Amino acid sequence: MDNTMASLMAETKSIRLDIAGFQSRVLGLEQRVTMVEAQAATSRDQDQELLCLRSKLNDLEDRSRRDKVRVLGFPKAIKGEDMHSFLQETLPKLTGITFDSPLEFQTAHRLGPKRPKRLNTNVRPRPIIACLLRHTQARQLIQRARTHEPCQMDGQEIRISADFSKETSERRRAFLAIRPRLRKMEEKYGLFEPSRMWAMKNGVSQDFCDPEDL
Repeated sequence: MDNTMASLMAETKSIRLDIAGFQSRVLGLEQRVTMVEAQAATSRDQDQELLCLRSKLNDLEDRSRRDKVRVLGFPKAIKGEDMHSFLQETLPKLTGITFDSPLEFQTAHRLGPKRPKRLNTNVRPRPIIACLLRHTQARQLIQRARTHEPCQMDGQEIRISADFSKETSERRRAFLAIRPRLRKMEEKYGLFEPSRMWAMKNGVSQDFCDPEDL
């Protein structure tokens, strides 16, 4: 009997030690899980903060481009210092806009690296980015481009548009790619600056900032 009791007590003590060990391990695991959850929450917060900062940065970049227009179609021969005087003389005639004062530019240049001369002469000329001295004149040019067909010069189509950041331009292209589907559905829609689209969805007018939501 004494041997049996001693054996039971020894086994009980061993089980208690095992339970204490398991409890210690469980406590350690719970602490690790808590730490991982806290890190994940911090990471989510940091991701959200990063998205917010990127959005603000993109908005600031778009605002910094408000006085700029992008012109596509002018011949490659126009370059250098001649660009200012060429645009000052040509844009009012081309658009039919009567400006309150002559167009003045802070900068005007071709976009991107110069193309080798060996390229086919039929390659479309690089766009011109022109930063106007007066914001109102930039808006007049952009508004005219929105409400009229592209201008024509010596049989060449000349397009004028606002200049946006890369991220905004990509989002606008994604919205524009959706237009055929909306037309097929006979839905009304519109694209606002810088990259927001409204459309009739389920009979209700809604605003969309992400093309994937449409």
